[in-house]
Amino acid sequence: MQNHRKPTSRVRIGALPKHFPRVHAFTASAAACVLVLAIFIPTPDVEARRMPLPVNLTSAEEVVEQPEKVVPLTPRKAIPLAAAATEAIQSLSLTVRNGDTLSDLFKRAKISAGEMYQLLGSGSEAKKLARLNPGEELTFTVDTDGKLQRLALQKDRLSQVRFTRDAQSQFQHDLVQREPDSHPAYRQALIDSSLFVAGSDAGLSDSLIMEMADVFSSDIDFALDIRKGDNFSVMFEEKFLDGEKIGNGPILAVSFTNQGQTYNAVRYVDGNGDANYYTPDGKSMRKAFIRTPLDIVRISSHFNPRRLHPVFKSRRPHNGTDYAAPRGTPVYSTGDGRVIASGYSKANGNYVFIRHGERYVTRYLHLTKRKVKKGQRVKQRQIIGTVGSTGYATGPHLHYEFLLDGRHRNPATIVRKLPKAKSVPSSEMTRFKNQTQPLLAKLENYQGPALAKLDDDN
Repeated sequence: MQNHRKPTSRVRIGALPKHFPRVHAFTASAAACVLVLAIFIPTPDVEARRMPLPVNLTSAEEVVEQPEKVVPLTPRKAIPLAAAATEAIQSLSLTVRNGDTLSDLFKRAKISAGEMYQLLGSGSEAKKLARLNPGEELTFTVDTDGKLQRLALQKDRLSQVRFTRDAQSQFQHDLVQREPDSHPAYRQALIDSSLFVAGSDAGLSDSLIMEMADVFSSDIDFALDIRKGDNFSVMFEEKFLDGEKIGNGPILAVSFTNQGQTYNAVRYVDGNGDANYYTPDGKSMRKAFIRTPLDIVRISSHFNPRRLHPVFKSRRPHNGTDYAAPRGTPVYSTGDGRVIASGYSKANGNYVFIRHGERYVTRYLHLTKRKVKKGQRVKQRQIIGTVGSTGYATGPHLHYEFLLDGRHRNPATIVRKLPKAKSVPSSEMTRFKNQTQPLLAKLENYQGPALAKLDDDN
């Protein structure tokens, strides 16, 4: 028996076999068409996800013209020059050091000298920038081209001067002044050794101690009259900025008991804005002359017509008072007047003589420096020189003389006999009382319990 096998047919890719049944061929063709359609024609869901139709479009032509993401464009508003520049502005702050000039600071800020000269030429206020003080702060604000847009000078924590470039490229200046908060403060002390020690222990600054001594300088000689057991009570202003204390204001009211006698003073600002100290009944605390030409110092030699001279060892009149003080200590004119002599001699060293009206002359000897010239008018407590040891002097001190009608008088006692300055005029007494009585009442309220405590502690 023979084994018959059907011949094997080779099928080429892309061609149907010759003997493929017609029904099968039709079925295969239809399946191929469906597969092609499934691959290349996306379903409606896929199409919708790929390109969503805007709500207001209705035709196929409009859909084709739309981008995939529609971002509406709105016209951009014009930006002013100053605002546009602000977008690219940079600021740099520099502190003025010893020896710095404005040119040095511009170089450190990398700003051209031309910008500096344009600023300095903008007015008299800008020219003051040529005189900078160490510790002041300059803030430069420049644009991307290195052009100066603003310069701010911070003089202290309260004051700032700003120079700002305007639309015409000119610099305009304005002053920004901050006002600190002021609150009254109270201190009191019992003197055991000196006013300075007692004041410092009570928490007073040196400047407040000196201010208090100045208030009573016509009544109390703080180099001679102070005794153990003297006491004081003082009310003054404390100044705060952003909750931090930045300093003290003036004394508002003060009471000082010296050798059993009490002196009271209160600050009054008159209708012209001038501030001075008065007794509670309106009498001026200031006499024509203050008691001493220096702040609190030590008397090394009193007025003595029969004194033994320390250099020549012979009895010669000492027609003044010697105040021992460190070299360079400021010396004040004890009253208003005119300088009638300012020079140097072998005996007196550097000296200054001042005439006060027709009857009075004061003399200041052995100065290390003279600060005034002959013919110059001076005010009470104006600095006229500094303590030295020029001429016949064994050490740094001031020799002070007081002459009345050409005769030497004791400087420590003569001032008490001289008239005071003008008191509050009667036309201002109502205003004076309204302003000062509340201050005196506050001082009295503080004073009672505080002084009682001082007595208990001692």
